[in-house]
Amino acid sequence: MTNSLHNLLNKSTYQAGVAMHRILYTLLAFTAILVPSASMAQSQPSPTEVNRNQSLDGVIRLYGACGPQNALRKVADAWERGKGAKVKIVCGTEPSWSKQAQVDADIIWGTSEQSMTAFLQSFPSFPSKSVVPIYLRPAIIAVKNGNPRRIQKFADLLQPGIRIVVTEGSGIANTSGTGTWEDIAGRLGNLEDVKRFRRNIVAFSTGSGASFKAFKELDADAWITWPEWAIDNPKVLQAIPISSNRSIWRDLNIALSSSADPQASSFIQYLISDAAQKLMRSYGYVR
Repeated sequence: MTNSLHNLLNKSTYQAGVAMHRILYTLLAFTAILVPSASMAQSQPSPTEVNRNQSLDGVIRLYGACGPQNALRKVADAWERGKGAKVKIVCGTEPSWSKQAQVDADIIWGTSEQSMTAFLQSFPSFPSKSVVPIYLRPAIIAVKNGNPRRIQKFADLLQPGIRIVVTEGSGIANTSGTGTWEDIAGRLGNLEDVKRFRRNIVAFSTGSGASFKAFKELDADAWITWPEWAIDNPKVLQAIPISSNRSIWRDLNIALSSSADPQASSFIQYLISDAAQKLMRSYGYVR
Protein backbone atom coordinates (compact mmCIF):
# COMPACT_ATOMS: atom_id res chain seq x y z
CA MET A 1 0.00 0.00 0.00
CA THR A 2 1.40 3.38 -0.89
CA ASN A 3 2.02 6.01 1.76
CA SER A 4 -0.57 8.35 0.23
CA LEU A 5 -3.26 5.65 0.33
CA HIS A 6 -2.31 4.74 3.89
CA ASN A 7 -2.57 8.37 4.98
CA LEU A 8 -5.96 8.73 3.30
CA LEU A 9 -7.35 5.70 5.11
CA ASN A 10 -6.04 6.92 8.45
CA LYS A 11 -7.60 10.35 7.86
CA SER A 12 -10.96 8.79 6.95
CA THR A 13 -10.90 6.58 10.05
CA TYR A 14 -10.11 9.57 12.24
CA GLN A 15 -12.94 11.65 10.74
CA ALA A 16 -15.42 8.81 11.20
CA GLY A 17 -14.38 8.49 14.85
CA VAL A 18 -14.84 12.20 15.44
CA ALA A 19 -18.29 12.10 13.85
CA MET A 20 -19.33 9.12 16.01
CA HIS A 21 -18.02 10.87 19.13
CA ARG A 22 -20.12 13.94 18.34
CA ILE A 23 -23.24 11.81 17.84
CA LEU A 24 -22.72 10.01 21.17
CA TYR A 25 -22.09 13.29 22.99
CA THR A 26 -25.30 14.78 21.57
CA LEU A 27 -27.33 11.72 22.61
CA LEU A 28 -25.91 11.80 26.14
CA ALA A 29 -26.66 15.52 26.50
CA PHE A 30 -30.22 15.04 25.20
CA THR A 31 -30.75 12.18 27.67
CA ALA A 32 -29.47 14.33 30.52
CA ILE A 33 -32.14 16.89 29.69
CA LEU A 34 -34.97 14.39 29.31
CA VAL A 35 -34.37 12.33 32.44
CA PRO A 36 -34.76 15.22 34.94
CA SER A 37 -37.79 16.48 33.00
CA ALA A 38 -39.44 13.08 33.18
CA SER A 39 -38.58 12.84 36.86
CA MET A 40 -40.05 16.29 37.50
CA ALA A 41 -43.22 15.43 35.54
CA GLN A 42 -43.68 12.30 37.64
CA SER A 43 -43.25 14.31 40.83
CA GLN A 44 -45.94 16.84 39.93
CA PRO A 45 -49.29 16.05 41.61
CA SER A 46 -52.29 15.52 39.39
CA PRO A 47 -55.26 17.92 39.58
CA THR A 48 -57.22 15.19 41.35
CA GLU A 49 -54.50 14.76 43.97
CA VAL A 50 -54.34 18.51 44.61
CA ASN A 51 -58.13 18.69 44.76
CA ARG A 52 -58.14 15.90 47.30
CA ASN A 53 -55.81 17.93 49.53
CA GLN A 54 -57.93 21.05 49.03
CA SER A 55 -61.00 19.11 50.13
CA LEU A 56 -59.66 19.00 53.66
CA ASP A 57 -59.25 22.76 54.15
CA GLY A 58 -62.89 23.59 54.93
CA VAL A 59 -63.38 25.85 51.90
CA ILE A 60 -65.94 24.99 49.21
CA ARG A 61 -64.90 26.42 45.85
CA LEU A 62 -67.40 27.17 43.07
CA TYR A 63 -66.54 28.29 39.54
CA GLY A 64 -68.70 29.32 36.59
CA ALA A 65 -69.78 32.02 34.15
CA CYS A 66 -70.83 35.41 35.50
CA GLY A 67 -74.52 36.04 35.95
CA PRO A 68 -75.64 33.84 38.86
CA GLN A 69 -72.70 34.71 41.12
CA ASN A 70 -74.50 37.34 43.22
CA ALA A 71 -77.52 35.12 43.77
CA LEU A 72 -75.23 32.24 44.72
CA ARG A 73 -73.30 34.56 47.05
CA LYS A 74 -76.52 35.44 48.90
CA VAL A 75 -77.25 31.76 49.42
CA ALA A 76 -73.65 31.03 50.41
CA ASP A 77 -73.66 33.82 53.00
CA ALA A 78 -76.77 32.37 54.63
CA TRP A 79 -75.29 28.86 54.60
CA GLU A 80 -71.97 30.02 56.06
CA ARG A 81 -73.73 31.58 59.02
CA GLY A 82 -75.21 28.21 59.90
CA LYS A 83 -72.37 25.88 59.00
CA GLY A 84 -69.19 27.80 59.66
CA ALA A 85 -67.55 26.51 56.49
CA LYS A 86 -66.45 29.03 53.87
CA VAL A 87 -67.68 29.23 50.27
CA LYS A 88 -65.49 30.84 47.63
CA ILE A 89 -67.23 31.83 44.39
CA VAL A 90 -65.28 32.69 41.23
CA CYS A 91 -66.95 33.80 38.00
CA GLY A 92 -65.76 34.94 34.61
CA THR A 93 -65.10 33.67 31.13
CA GLU A 94 -64.03 30.02 31.17
CA PRO A 95 -60.37 30.73 30.21
CA SER A 96 -60.04 33.08 33.20
CA TRP A 97 -60.71 30.35 35.78
CA SER A 98 -60.50 26.98 34.04
CA LYS A 99 -56.87 26.22 34.94
CA GLN A 100 -57.34 26.88 38.64
CA ALA A 101 -60.71 25.12 38.72
CA GLN A 102 -59.13 21.98 37.33
CA VAL A 103 -56.93 22.00 40.41
CA ASP A 104 -59.28 22.86 43.27
CA ALA A 105 -62.95 23.18 42.19
CA ASP A 106 -65.50 21.41 44.36
CA ILE A 107 -68.47 22.60 42.30
CA ILE A 108 -68.85 24.14 38.87
CA TRP A 109 -72.05 25.74 37.65
CA GLY A 110 -73.39 26.04 34.14
CA THR A 111 -75.72 28.78 32.96
CA SER A 112 -77.31 26.41 30.43
CA GLU A 113 -77.15 22.73 29.58
CA GLN A 114 -75.01 23.32 26.49
CA SER A 115 -72.49 25.37 28.47
CA MET A 116 -72.19 22.70 31.18
CA THR A 117 -71.72 20.01 28.53
CA ALA A 118 -68.84 22.08 27.14
CA PHE A 119 -67.32 22.58 30.61
CA LEU A 120 -67.21 18.85 31.26
CA GLN A 121 -64.80 18.40 28.35
CA SER A 122 -62.17 20.24 30.44
CA PHE A 123 -62.99 18.74 33.84
CA PRO A 124 -62.48 14.96 33.98
CA SER A 125 -63.08 14.91 37.75
CA PHE A 126 -66.68 16.06 37.15
CA PRO A 127 -68.71 13.13 35.77
CA SER A 128 -71.74 13.92 33.64
CA LYS A 129 -73.95 11.94 36.01
CA SER A 130 -73.14 14.48 38.75
CA VAL A 131 -74.79 17.35 36.84
CA VAL A 132 -78.06 18.52 38.40
CA PRO A 133 -80.35 21.26 36.97
CA ILE A 134 -81.40 23.31 39.99
CA TYR A 135 -83.18 26.43 38.66
CA LEU A 136 -84.70 27.93 35.52
CA ARG A 137 -84.95 31.53 34.34
CA PRO A 138 -86.42 33.11 31.19
CA ALA A 139 -84.64 35.25 28.64
CA ILE A 140 -85.62 38.92 28.82
CA ILE A 141 -85.24 42.10 26.81
CA ALA A 142 -82.92 44.43 28.71
CA VAL A 143 -83.38 48.09 27.76
CA LYS A 144 -81.91 51.34 29.04
CA ASN A 145 -83.16 52.36 32.46
CA GLY A 146 -86.26 54.47 31.86
CA ASN A 147 -86.92 52.70 28.53
CA PRO A 148 -86.53 55.78 26.28
CA ARG A 149 -87.49 53.82 23.13
CA ARG A 150 -90.71 52.61 24.79
CA ILE A 151 -90.01 48.96 23.99
CA GLN A 152 -92.85 46.86 25.40
CA LYS A 153 -92.71 43.58 23.50
CA PHE A 154 -90.52 41.50 21.23
CA ALA A 155 -92.27 42.77 18.09
CA ASP A 156 -90.93 46.25 18.91
CA LEU A 157 -87.42 44.93 18.30
CA LEU A 158 -88.30 44.16 14.68
CA GLN A 159 -88.89 47.81 13.79
CA PRO A 160 -86.26 49.62 11.69
CA GLY A 161 -83.69 51.61 13.63
CA ILE A 162 -83.71 49.55 16.85
CA ARG A 163 -80.14 48.74 17.93
CA ILE A 164 -79.81 45.30 19.53
CA VAL A 165 -76.96 43.46 21.25
CA VAL A 166 -77.00 39.66 21.40
CA THR A 167 -74.70 37.19 23.14
CA GLU A 168 -73.05 34.47 21.08
CA GLY A 169 -70.23 31.99 21.60
CA SER A 170 -69.25 32.53 17.96
CA GLY A 171 -67.55 29.14 17.96
CA ILE A 172 -64.83 30.32 20.34
CA ALA A 173 -66.55 30.95 23.68
CA ASN A 174 -68.79 28.98 26.01
CA THR A 175 -71.84 31.05 26.92
CA SER A 176 -75.49 30.44 27.78
CA GLY A 177 -76.54 33.13 25.32
CA THR A 178 -75.53 31.13 22.26
CA GLY A 179 -78.51 30.84 19.93
CA THR A 180 -80.97 32.40 22.37
CA TRP A 181 -81.94 35.32 20.11
CA GLU A 182 -82.49 32.97 17.18
CA ASP A 183 -84.70 30.69 19.28
CA ILE A 184 -86.84 33.65 20.30
CA ALA A 185 -86.99 35.29 16.88
CA GLY A 186 -87.84 32.01 15.16
CA ARG A 187 -90.23 30.75 17.83
CA LEU A 188 -93.34 31.37 15.73
CA GLY A 189 -91.93 29.75 12.61
CA ASN A 190 -91.77 33.04 10.72
CA LEU A 191 -88.50 33.47 8.79
CA GLU A 192 -89.16 37.18 8.24
CA ASP A 193 -89.01 37.73 12.01
CA VAL A 194 -85.48 36.30 12.08
CA LYS A 195 -84.43 38.44 9.10
CA ARG A 196 -85.81 41.66 10.55
CA PHE A 197 -84.33 41.00 13.98
CA ARG A 198 -80.92 40.17 12.54
CA ARG A 199 -80.80 43.41 10.56
CA ASN A 200 -81.08 45.30 13.86
CA ILE A 201 -78.20 43.52 15.62
CA VAL A 202 -75.26 45.88 16.23
CA ALA A 203 -73.06 43.45 18.20
CA PHE A 204 -72.61 39.70 18.49
CA SER A 205 -70.68 39.65 21.76
CA THR A 206 -68.81 36.63 23.08
CA GLY A 207 -70.21 36.33 26.59
CA SER A 208 -72.68 38.22 28.75
CA GLY A 209 -70.02 40.44 30.28
CA ALA A 210 -68.87 41.51 26.82
CA SER A 211 -72.51 42.05 25.81
CA PHE A 212 -73.15 44.33 28.77
CA LYS A 213 -70.07 46.34 27.86
CA ALA A 214 -71.15 46.57 24.21
CA PHE A 215 -74.66 47.63 25.22
CA LYS A 216 -73.23 50.63 27.05
CA GLU A 217 -70.45 51.54 24.63
CA LEU A 218 -72.60 51.26 21.49
CA ASP A 219 -75.55 53.05 23.08
CA ALA A 220 -77.79 50.13 22.11
CA ASP A 221 -81.55 50.07 22.68
CA ALA A 222 -81.98 46.43 23.69
CA TRP A 223 -80.07 43.34 24.76
CA ILE A 224 -81.40 39.78 24.86
CA THR A 225 -80.16 38.43 28.19
CA TRP A 226 -81.18 36.95 31.56
CA PRO A 227 -83.04 38.61 34.49
CA GLU A 228 -80.09 38.77 36.88
CA TRP A 229 -78.23 41.26 34.68
CA ALA A 230 -81.02 43.82 35.01
CA ILE A 231 -81.45 43.06 38.72
CA ASP A 232 -77.73 43.54 39.38
CA ASN A 233 -77.49 46.73 37.29
CA PRO A 234 -80.69 48.72 37.94
CA LYS A 235 -79.07 52.09 37.18
CA VAL A 236 -78.26 50.92 33.63
CA LEU A 237 -80.80 48.26 32.69
CA GLN A 238 -84.53 47.67 32.89
CA ALA A 239 -86.09 44.28 32.20
CA ILE A 240 -88.91 43.84 29.68
CA PRO A 241 -90.49 40.36 29.81
CA ILE A 242 -90.91 38.29 26.66
CA SER A 243 -94.41 36.93 26.05
CA SER A 244 -95.01 33.25 26.76
CA ASN A 245 -95.46 32.37 23.09
CA ARG A 246 -91.86 33.41 22.45
CA SER A 247 -90.29 32.83 25.85
CA ILE A 248 -87.12 30.75 26.10
CA TRP A 249 -85.97 29.28 29.40
CA ARG A 250 -82.54 27.88 30.25
CA ASP A 251 -81.37 26.31 33.45
CA LEU A 252 -78.78 26.90 36.12
CA ASN A 253 -77.07 23.61 36.84
CA ILE A 254 -74.28 22.40 39.09
CA ALA A 255 -71.80 19.54 39.03
CA LEU A 256 -69.94 18.04 42.00
CA SER A 257 -66.31 16.96 41.76
CA SER A 258 -65.54 13.33 42.52
CA SER A 259 -62.95 14.64 45.04
CA ALA A 260 -65.00 17.50 46.50
CA ASP A 261 -64.94 18.80 50.04
CA PRO A 262 -67.22 16.57 52.16
CA GLN A 263 -69.41 19.59 52.96
CA ALA A 264 -69.98 20.45 49.29
CA SER A 265 -72.89 18.01 49.06
CA SER A 266 -74.50 19.68 52.06
CA PHE A 267 -74.17 23.08 50.38
CA ILE A 268 -75.79 21.73 47.20
CA GLN A 269 -78.74 20.51 49.23
CA TYR A 270 -79.05 23.94 50.82
CA LEU A 271 -79.00 25.54 47.35
CA ILE A 272 -82.44 24.09 46.67
CA SER A 273 -83.89 24.55 50.17
CA ASP A 274 -86.93 26.78 50.76
CA ALA A 275 -84.71 29.52 52.19
CA ALA A 276 -82.39 29.39 49.19
CA GLN A 277 -85.28 29.35 46.72
CA LYS A 278 -86.55 32.62 48.17
CA LEU A 279 -83.15 34.24 47.68
CA MET A 280 -82.71 32.84 44.16
CA ARG A 281 -86.22 33.97 43.17
CA SER A 282 -85.22 37.57 43.89
CA TYR A 283 -82.74 37.21 41.01
CA GLY A 284 -85.24 35.66 38.60
CA TYR A 285 -84.46 31.97 39.25
CA VAL A 286 -87.35 29.57 39.88
CA ARG A 287 -87.87 25.84 40.36
